[in-house]
Amino acid sequence: MRSKRFGSQVVLLALSGSLLVGCQSAGGPSSGTQEYFTWVDDQGRVQQSPIIREPEEAAREETASAESNDGVPAGTVASSAQSGSPTEQAADSEFNLENYPDGDQLERDGYIRPGEPQPYFSWRDAEGNIRVSYYQPDTRSAVEKGRIKPPVQLTPASIYQQGGVAEPEASREGGDPDAFAVLGIEQAEQSYLEQWAARCCTELETGAVEQRHSGREFGLTLDEASPVHRFASGDSPYVLVQLPAGETETGFILRLRSFARDGLFVPSVAFLDRDMRPARIVTDLVAEFTPESWHRRGFLEAFIPVFPEHGERWLVIFTRDEDVRGQTVIEDERGPRAISHVTRGELSLTELDER
Repeated sequence: MRSKRFGSQVVLLALSGSLLVGCQSAGGPSSGTQEYFTWVDDQGRVQQSPIIREPEEAAREETASAESNDGVPAGTVASSAQSGSPTEQAADSEFNLENYPDGDQLERDGYIRPGEPQPYFSWRDAEGNIRVSYYQPDTRSAVEKGRIKPPVQLTPASIYQQGGVAEPEASREGGDPDAFAVLGIEQAEQSYLEQWAARCCTELETGAVEQRHSGREFGLTLDEASPVHRFASGDSPYVLVQLPAGETETGFILRLRSFARDGLFVPSVAFLDRDMRPARIVTDLVAEFTPESWHRRGFLEAFIPVFPEHGERWLVIFTRDEDVRGQTVIEDERGPRAISHVTRGELSLTELDER
């Protein structure tokens, strides 16, 4: 009877020892445990695939797990594991299109690098089946998609206005111009705006003033009947346009076109105040030429800001002698050709809403 009791105690001890071993082994993942990742295929079905790790990678992970359990910071192990071999480091640091792709091309490709999977979205059809659709990201801007109008680019030009150039020094009292010339002392020259104002514009004819048409394009003609004035830049026919009056008027952009017909009129513009004195002169316009098509003639196009709130009340359109002597060279389907500049022409003005 005593031997049977002793045997039962041995069996109980053996069973308790096996239970302890089982509890301890269940506390952490075993090296032989298989890992899986879950994913959705192109038919919408949920799939599971085993994660296959290389022996070296599995050993590094076990080492990192053991050291982190012993109190060693995991970041130290991770940094050493990510360092890789010298060959891998050299391959990653190599400067090529694979490691450093062109940013513009990458944007056009939807920021998808070669070899990367195509993005997709899942959806449910009418029968309740889950579907997957792949798509190409559209990285175009709102302007490129045509959702909004592109901003207007002002035309580069030479601008002369009050405060824009150095004012001439005050004349010396009792100064003799001949004595200055003998001594080689140069007198202060007038600014271009002052030279231009000396010949314009209180004597301009205001009888045939062109009225501004807001919100639509309107045409102007410079022909033999147009008035001619001797500006500081030479004799030129001109057209005078009345601008909106009032200090509460806000600025706007004026689109100026000059159409090619037996030559090209190259415009310059001057803005006058209410007393017909020059407030701002815009010349040397780097206007863009649009070739002719089957439904319209070719034209020069310029975008010029207008500031009624700064006292600009009149617009004078004219041309300069140096512009008339030049020519515009364009290239179309027939090859390069030159368009001579003339003193007559047809223009159009359009007031744009945006600044």
